[in-house]
Amino acid sequence: MAGHSKFKNIMHRKGAQDKKRSAMFSKLSREITVAAKMGMPDPDMNPRLRLAVNAAKAQSMPKDNIQRAIDKASAQDGENYEEVRYEGYGPGGSAIIVEALTDNRNRTATNIRTAFSKNGGNLGTEGSVAHGFERLGLIFYPADAGSEDKILEAAMEAGAEDIASSDDGHEIWTAAEDLHQVASDLEKSLGEAETVKLAWKPNLTVDMDEKNASTLLKLIDALDDDDDVQTVWGNYDISDEVMEKLD
Repeated sequence: MAGHSKFKNIMHRKGAQDKKRSAMFSKLSREITVAAKMGMPDPDMNPRLRLAVNAAKAQSMPKDNIQRAIDKASAQDGENYEEVRYEGYGPGGSAIIVEALTDNRNRTATNIRTAFSKNGGNLGTEGSVAHGFERLGLIFYPADAGSEDKILEAAMEAGAEDIASSDDGHEIWTAAEDLHQVASDLEKSLGEAETVKLAWKPNLTVDMDEKNASTLLKLIDALDDDDDVQTVWGNYDISDEVMEKLD
């Protein structure tokens, strides 16, 4: 069940980049507003909103900002965001899935196409790479949340499907429809997770050499810098040795 953690490779996280904190808060706010609009504005009654609020709390987003984003959902003159998924190919044969929330599809599509073409990739059609991924729930705990045995036992008890532990932390995978329940059960035994979200998990990963990894990271940064982009997922694996050369 356990294995080497590839979470840091699979999903490009903005959390470490403090200089982009305001942009990150903006993206978190947008997700909260959309989640509140799609269901009840109460996190206890709306699983997606609860995940969005927890994600915002994990990044130390102020309570006032969170409440403002929830209130925005009921405002008559608020922006109307829609969920859009883009799929494409990056350097070295990597496959990339981009999830966005946008109020202007044409603008977002143009920006994402440009980011791919300028950084060694090309945008594909819907479904072109998603078949190489599984849609699953992902719960991430930092390494200090407990030993691998403790996390494994708690995850199995909660009904998780898989767990991978490494020095970076523990990633717990669930069926998409079980994510909310498993996360709630784990919270009782392990406390609040660092990340709880629906994820795209690649069936196979592609190893990146130094040259391809360098171009790929530029592509991911370009995508991540777009205000409409929420998450970037990929099937790439960059070894610690290659990462050290790039730092």
